[in-house]
Amino acid sequence: MREFSYDSDLIGGSLFVREARVIADLLLSKADDAEWKRVIQTENRLQKRSPATAKRQASALRKRLERLDEPFWRALRDGDDELATQVAFVAALERNLLLVEFVETVLKDAFILRAEKLAQYQWMDFLEDRVNRDPTIADWTESSKKKMGQVAFRILAEVGLLQSTRSLGLQNILVRPEVNVLLEDSRRYRLKACLNVSSTNPA
Repeated sequence: MREFSYDSDLIGGSLFVREARVIADLLLSKADDAEWKRVIQTENRLQKRSPATAKRQASALRKRLERLDEPFWRALRDGDDELATQVAFVAALERNLLLVEFVETVLKDAFILRAEKLAQYQWMDFLEDRVNRDPTIADWTESSKKKMGQVAFRILAEVGLLQSTRSLGLQNILVRPEVNVLLEDSRRYRLKACLNVSSTNPA
């Protein structure tokens, strides 16, 4: 039996909503390899400094989005900024169990306890705790762990659960009904709970 390991792409970056819309469009149009290359590398639709960077980011976003179904892609491509951001957050969660578990434990507890904000050290403490599940975390470099934490906090700020990456102040978000329906229909109840984490705060 294969040992459990967290297969995370957090080091690759945050939500990149604008770029994710381009990837969603390519997935919806069932683009072939030539079309992907034309859009990403030749036309530089992701607006990156080099074709290599564009290719790398396109690949990372594609791996996130391919785990979702077409209705999510459509909401991401055609929705307003808030809707697209929430769908991009779903894709990041779908791809990153570490982020899911951070939301389920650290962030959820913070909302329940009505904490005003998170602290940087909580990410490192969280990773230390996860070593029990995945011993390879102990081999990760300090810089990698910190970078992942920075990206995790940035993602939470982009979706609105944190006021900013500087203050790490908690704030409630209203999850769009369309997103809740997509998550219900696809039986992604765990991710739905993550998105609605701020509403665990008792009235």
